[in-house]
Amino acid sequence: MNIDFAQSAQSSLGVEWELALVDAQTGELVSVAEQVLDAVRAGHPELKADDEHPHVKQELLLNTVELVTGVCHTVSEAKADLNSALTAVRDVTDPMGVELFCAGSHPFAAPRSQPVTDKARYAKLIDRTQWWGQQMVIYGVHVHVGLDHRDKALPVLDGLLNYFPHFQALSASSPFWAGEDTGYASQRALMFQQLPTAGLPFQFPSWALYEDYVQDMFTTGVIDTISEIRWDIRPVPALGTIEMRVCDGLSTLQDVGAIAALTQCLVDEFSTALDDGWAIPTMPPWHVQENKWRAARYGMDAIIILNAAGKEMPVTEHLREHVLNRLEPVAQKLGCSQELADVEKIIDAGAGYQRQRRVAAEHNGDLRAVVLDAVGQLRGTG
Repeated sequence: MNIDFAQSAQSSLGVEWELALVDAQTGELVSVAEQVLDAVRAGHPELKADDEHPHVKQELLLNTVELVTGVCHTVSEAKADLNSALTAVRDVTDPMGVELFCAGSHPFAAPRSQPVTDKARYAKLIDRTQWWGQQMVIYGVHVHVGLDHRDKALPVLDGLLNYFPHFQALSASSPFWAGEDTGYASQRALMFQQLPTAGLPFQFPSWALYEDYVQDMFTTGVIDTISEIRWDIRPVPALGTIEMRVCDGLSTLQDVGAIAALTQCLVDEFSTALDDGWAIPTMPPWHVQENKWRAARYGMDAIIILNAAGKEMPVTEHLREHVLNRLEPVAQKLGCSQELADVEKIIDAGAGYQRQRRVAAEHNGDLRAVVLDAVGQLRGTG
């Protein structure tokens, strides 16, 4: 099959931020997304009956809304879009006594008790995946970066896989699951990969072989649309982007901006290397798979594999001493120097899973305090 890759400005940007709806007093999930979405849409009479709000979207579960940006050129522009959408949602949820929460998972919710949005595609997913699909009480941040040529998509995907553990460690925020400490920094990373076509992507040396794979998925009935390929990093031909889907949910707009800047800078660096005739180094799939597990298990304490030769280094040391310094000129060019510098603030303050465990310990294991602390962070008061 032939898969066209849309025209897209190099290093343009889009961000998706999944937020949970929780009771302001108890921190429990509340399934009021339909009411929230209807009320937000009511502020836009120009929308047709079946149109979604351009920046506030429906998700799998009725306890979730997703904020999405337009096509942006800078991280600061993307943050402004998200903040505007956040305000629109809060105008509705505040009078309802509903707060907004974001982390990789809800610490104490019973996953199988969460109602699913009444859409045919969601019903099909749950019917097919059964118990695993019923566990998907998870939240993430996705970053799209535009590519100016189709043939860059797969090499850039391979390049981003080298930084999978960096993104996973920085964002890891799902240590608790159904009231228990899993021992992992990111339970979400290992839970989401149980869905068909989710998890680490296959690596293809050519676009034609990727097209063959997609055709096989259609032919064998694995997917009905290309969007059902749910890889952690994937090309999105309809948008002309590469989409980085590794990250757990992030509790502050500053952290979302930091992850977006790191993604945009890496993609731009890879694109420039390809323009200059360089190849992007890759690692064997078993190194990539091990890195994912290490980052999910140990988070910021992970010792990661850096290259095909098996050299290792602590992930935070590699970020501080190699990645961030190297990317500073790229960030200056893209206008995201401040946001890239915010990556180091995550390292200094600790990732979400570390704060959650600290708050839980300070409150004798009461996980409601963990949720309400994250609520406070999102409001800018935590």
